[in-house]
Amino acid sequence: MKKLLIASAATFLLVACGGDKKKSVEDVIASTNPEEIRTKRAELVGDQEIIHDKIKQLDEALAQYDTVKKVPLITTITAKEELFNHYLELQGNVTTKSLLVITPEYNGILTNIYVKEGQKVSKGQILGKIDDGGLSQQVAQLEIQAELAKTTFERQKRLWDQQIGSEIQFLQAKSTYEAQSRAVAQLQQQIAKTVIRAPFSGTIDDVITEQGSVVAAGQSQIMRIVNLDNMYIETDVPENYITNISKGKNVEVEFPILGKTISTKIRQAGDFINPTNRTFKVEVGIPSKESGVKPNLTARLKINDYTNESAVLIPQSIISENADGEQYVYLVSDKKANEEGIAKKIIIKTGKTQGDVIEVLEGLENGAEIISEGARTVEDGQTVKVINL
Repeated sequence: MKKLLIASAATFLLVACGGDKKKSVEDVIASTNPEEIRTKRAELVGDQEIIHDKIKQLDEALAQYDTVKKVPLITTITAKEELFNHYLELQGNVTTKSLLVITPEYNGILTNIYVKEGQKVSKGQILGKIDDGGLSQQVAQLEIQAELAKTTFERQKRLWDQQIGSEIQFLQAKSTYEAQSRAVAQLQQQIAKTVIRAPFSGTIDDVITEQGSVVAAGQSQIMRIVNLDNMYIETDVPENYITNISKGKNVEVEFPILGKTISTKIRQAGDFINPTNRTFKVEVGIPSKESGVKPNLTARLKINDYTNESAVLIPQSIISENADGEQYVYLVSDKKANEEGIAKKIIIKTGKTQGDVIEVLEGLENGAEIISEGARTVEDGQTVKVINL
């Protein structure tokens, strides 16, 4: 149809302009006859008006019958309310409060190590022994003296109860007995420091000092003990999240090295802001059943700091911004049966982002048809055609 109309227009132009045997413009000018020239001009003006009317008719026919118009092709998405969870992503390290390097309380030679690496021990179990340097013999002597002082005191007490003897003798016997008893107890406390005991139940992770080595109180590292039943992840959270991050918040934890992800919760949120980096501490619990997790293991945390159960989410890529800093998108309005409609610019207000989507707080209603592909090329009020597959 389009080719036929163009051919008809060309034929008409040939007939109108040069198809007759009338004098040409050059011949008329060569005649130098003003009247003839004036007549030829009037003739051409009349032909021009006829041609203009015919072209207008052809344009109207094209507009009516041409099915391949130059209308922008776009795709759309439908705005709908859905659950939106925003996550704060941080990095943390696995740690435990039951991780300790044991140091001795007494100076001397480490005479015995009673455990080996990997061995499970109970709280209070003897792990090693340091030579007491003769304290045991001193205790034995003091115990003999204390026993004698006790016997003397008991006799003096019986006499004093019978009003026999002087009060000073009774008091001296009592004082001597108490002093000897305290001396024995004090020396026994010193001897107790030569015995290395497990501070809590756990596993001997490493035996650091060999048997026979000289150790110093509070300095020499004897062995490392660890309990994996109470591990957690510690991380620093920026202070501007202090109102959104609290105890009980859901957390997704990823261990890149192990290739596993677990779901857990915040078990403690600190109340102290570190003035150096403006952060506060957060502890995230690790279920005791999780295997392979070790202290100092790196973890990636996604903390749920915001939830909207009826949020309208759209891709960030379809949002534009005007000179006033306002964000806008295009909707399709007045869509007809042939999927053609009008692009309409809508100013929106956005909230939080998560990945490639952003939350729309104002401007969009549930069910609105938003231009997706082609959003950057259309104009407000332009006719568009939807080609959703």
